[in-house]
Amino acid sequence: MLAAIGYDSMDALIDATIPAAIRFDGVLGTGEPCSEYEALAELSGVAAENQVFRSYLGMGYHDCITPPVIQRKVLENPGWYTAYTPYQAEIAQGRLEALLNFQTAIIDLTGQPIANASLLDEGTAAAEAMAMALAIRGGAGRTTFFVSELCHPQTIDVVKTRASARGVQVVVGDHQTFQPDARLFGALLQYPATDGGILDYRPFVERVHAVNAIVTVATDLLALTLLAPPGEWGADVVVGNSQRFGVPMGYGGPHAAFFATREEYKRQIPGRIIGLSRDAQGNPALRMALQTREQHIRREKATSNVCTAQVLLAVVASFYALYHGPDGLTRIARRIRQLAYALAGGLRAMGYDVPATPVFDTVRVDLRDTAERDALVARARERRINLRALGVATIVIAFDETVTEGDLKDVLGVFDRPAHSAPAASRLVAGAAGVEYGAPFRRESSYMMHPVFHRYRSETEMLRYIQRLESRDLSLTTSMIPLGSCTMKLNAAAEMLPITWPGFARMHPMVPVDQARGYARLFTQLQAWLADITGFAAVSLQPNAGSQGELAGLLVIRAWQQDRGQRQRDVCLIPQSAHGTNPASATMAGLRVVVVRSDEDGNIDIEDLRAKAEAHADTLAALMVTYPSTHGIFEEGIRTICAIVHEHGGQVYMDGANMNAMVGLCRPGDIGADVCHLNLHKTFCIPHGGGGPGMGPIGVAAHLAPFLPGHAVITTGGSLAIGAVSAAPWGSPAILPISWAYIRMMGGRGLTRATEVAILNANYIARRLEEHFPVLYTGRNGTVAHECIIDPRPLKQSAGVEATDIAKRLMDYGFHAPTVSFPVAGTLMIEPTESESLEELDRFCAALIAIREEIREIENGRADREDNLLKNAPHTAAVVTADEWTHPYSRERAAFPAPWTREHKFWPAVGVIDNAAGDRTLICACPPIEEYAEV
Repeated sequence: MLAAIGYDSMDALIDATIPAAIRFDGVLGTGEPCSEYEALAELSGVAAENQVFRSYLGMGYHDCITPPVIQRKVLENPGWYTAYTPYQAEIAQGRLEALLNFQTAIIDLTGQPIANASLLDEGTAAAEAMAMALAIRGGAGRTTFFVSELCHPQTIDVVKTRASARGVQVVVGDHQTFQPDARLFGALLQYPATDGGILDYRPFVERVHAVNAIVTVATDLLALTLLAPPGEWGADVVVGNSQRFGVPMGYGGPHAAFFATREEYKRQIPGRIIGLSRDAQGNPALRMALQTREQHIRREKATSNVCTAQVLLAVVASFYALYHGPDGLTRIARRIRQLAYALAGGLRAMGYDVPATPVFDTVRVDLRDTAERDALVARARERRINLRALGVATIVIAFDETVTEGDLKDVLGVFDRPAHSAPAASRLVAGAAGVEYGAPFRRESSYMMHPVFHRYRSETEMLRYIQRLESRDLSLTTSMIPLGSCTMKLNAAAEMLPITWPGFARMHPMVPVDQARGYARLFTQLQAWLADITGFAAVSLQPNAGSQGELAGLLVIRAWQQDRGQRQRDVCLIPQSAHGTNPASATMAGLRVVVVRSDEDGNIDIEDLRAKAEAHADTLAALMVTYPSTHGIFEEGIRTICAIVHEHGGQVYMDGANMNAMVGLCRPGDIGADVCHLNLHKTFCIPHGGGGPGMGPIGVAAHLAPFLPGHAVITTGGSLAIGAVSAAPWGSPAILPISWAYIRMMGGRGLTRATEVAILNANYIARRLEEHFPVLYTGRNGTVAHECIIDPRPLKQSAGVEATDIAKRLMDYGFHAPTVSFPVAGTLMIEPTESESLEELDRFCAALIAIREEIREIENGRADREDNLLKNAPHTAAVVTADEWTHPYSRERAAFPAPWTREHKFWPAVGVIDNAAGDRTLICACPPIEEYAEV
């Protein structure tokens, strides 16, 4: 490979690619490599340090039972967890159907007509609802957002963090006494409340609507099987967490939040929506609808910076809903409620003060004083049970799907009094059997009536349905996914094994920290390794997506500047070529975006940067820069760029999306960056999961460390911490063992070698393709970093072919397309990563070269300009086996264009999809089959 690109050694290639001025000449302090067996043994010891108590703490997190068929066939299956975001919908129909099922369940349970395909967690979903309400009702003095004091504390924390950046005043109080006025644009309620009470919010909703403000309700999906859904009593937005639908607690995540709202707000809803459209043959086909890449299109005008979801976890939740169906979910909910009422009855019989408010799964006990509360909480811990202390003298106990009569007996035993021993658990349970909600709380409406929720009632059928959907998706189990800026690398089986170990999976995020010593050890090691890799002083693991990392980093910068009396600094310089989330994140952080031009080589125009830094010297807050650049180049002037920003009082935020080209070779902290977020789902092997989970920790220089995010429930972050940016203290800890295992097994030398090979692979592809497709940008010595951009734009004139046509034709060859039209419209950006073999790289290059020959046939008139192999791609099995074939090329060329397609053929499930039709008629729930033809 080196010979093919003209270098006699790896060192020579790296020297030609990375500017000498930024090279890291040390050795990474991540230790020596070890075997998979050794790493797993060590990690097993880490997991064993976590004490898994029975945690009845609630706050939106509950132990649950993941059906084994879903655990084995989805959560632990690379066919599901290695797929990419479904931007190429024709080869993602299985995932899209699972997400449509998820949306349908959410729509039915919440009583709203439209839902998205998941968000990051309940706290950020509530914050997104606030942002949406601000966009719809804000302005003209409307800057107040009311939050009920009965919301979960971590949700209040995240909402406050987001609100402070936008100039929103958050009022936390009693919904019964709060009087809305013309300054109010929105309100947030919890249903059931954090202390378990089920309250009638209708009068409050009427008061809020009377001042034309928007009501958001955070709720519990399982409770909604029994309770009147918020959409039926006036809620405008309904949010929450689907975790208890079969997703392990994992010490806080990853979990799929949900967001449902009214039809009139469908174009403001954050995140992704799966909608129904049709393909070229008129068949039903699914796709991401409406503003699916809002950040890239609207940039600083975007209403949200969320560009990720929790697809894998939403898929798990959707299959859980299918596995149980509405009847099964109702049975589970009734059983939990019965046990909760049995607990309440037992406590009352023992003389405790339990409010008479209706409850679902959570019982509140009001005690004499703090001393009694603390004594009972301590007594429970002695029995390896966690109960929640609330307020001055209250204990809250939240039951879940796993609770048995034996657990009930044990909890009642904690409250034993000499004169009042606990009644028999079995008698209490029997006595609570007839509990039902009365009006206005009882659910009267049906839900999940679509046949999909009733069809798969045996494990055999469920197994086959899961497999059928998996077979419609192209994942890394099929071929390389050569997406530029997305780093679709190997997620080694050894790295993935620990995520479902009970020591990691069954931990509640709010347990006392002394029960989570294993996690603490893992965090400490991982933070130290990431700090060393980036050259920074400290790392926060809380942001649970790259977009959250961007927001957290900018908020940290703002907090530091405000602490220094520089509150006026609110300008963020962003290059033209930046990821769309950069300007969107800057807006979310309350910053004004000023765009910096790129020069003809795709680099930042340093003189334009200098001029704009000088023009905004008094108000400059930050520069957001991706390095290597979004164009895949190590810009020679990066140190100068950082120096200019610092000279004018700003800080440098580095987008770490391209860190896979830097690890072991150069470090953001050494270059001059002050903050950098890391996509652990890119560089550090956490899988994309079909569009999530992700993790976006931030590293910061020493002066910013005191401002790292804190948390309302568990102490974390710096001494001057900003508020929480994620609901859980450490984001999504359950997937951090993946990155820990990767770094531990590779060691410093292995990590550096991986980066070198990633750069080698990208240059090899660029060299092989350059005579067929021009390579758009290269560095001073003609090399690229870890990715390259090929330019098919001239082919539109010569053959009528565009980048999207090439993308669809690649499906016939069994490949996912590179990144289409980003960062340069009409181009393809390729990133092979270090994980792919020479054989796979050659196969991919051969496919693109063969497609170029097919285009040449159009150019020289041997193929029709409209009816050709590219314009009709992808070719489905139904198309090539149809009785009628009218195309001027053979069925064989359409379906089997390369030798490997005869050995193993991946068939696209549908033909090219009509995106416009899906947007004109948005259908985001499972419609009756007869309605498909009406799209």
